[in-house]
Amino acid sequence: MKKRTILPGLMMATLTTLLIACGGGGSAPAGPPSAGGAPPTSAGGTGKNTSGLLTAADIALGDIDQAKAEKGRSTYDVKCQACHSTGANRVVGPGWKGITERRQPEWIMNMILNIDVMLETDPEAQKGLEECLVRMPNQGLSKEEGREVLEYMRTL
Repeated sequence: MKKRTILPGLMMATLTTLLIACGGGGSAPAGPPSAGGAPPTSAGGTGKNTSGLLTAADIALGDIDQAKAEKGRSTYDVKCQACHSTGANRVVGPGWKGITERRQPEWIMNMILNIDVMLETDPEAQKGLEECLVRMPNQGLSKEEGREVLEYMRTL
């Protein structure tokens, strides 16, 4: 008798935890890699980034750094896999396969590190939220950890 009352509560707590911990920002609709890639600028249209978002100048990509990619995989295993697959299929949030072909590196990094600003200012991030219906949480990653996750995404 006790099992019948504990099991539904445990299932509900697990579901609630997953919904809180994982989100669906940053859908990956078809389109050029530049879609959603430009960070917001100052109100005066000067082109100066006043939002604190990363720009293309902040991210230099070269050959894939396997050590960083492995650290990024570990971060994915702990903080991302409950909501994102490494395939094309959506779980709660979009699948990661091909994401680096659809999005610019700075857009991806900003979705990882600056989700609140992206959801407030970026039309593609807002569109993803509308599609997934669950806000991606801030995972509290450092810039280096975000870069490692990006490096892992590049291997998919």
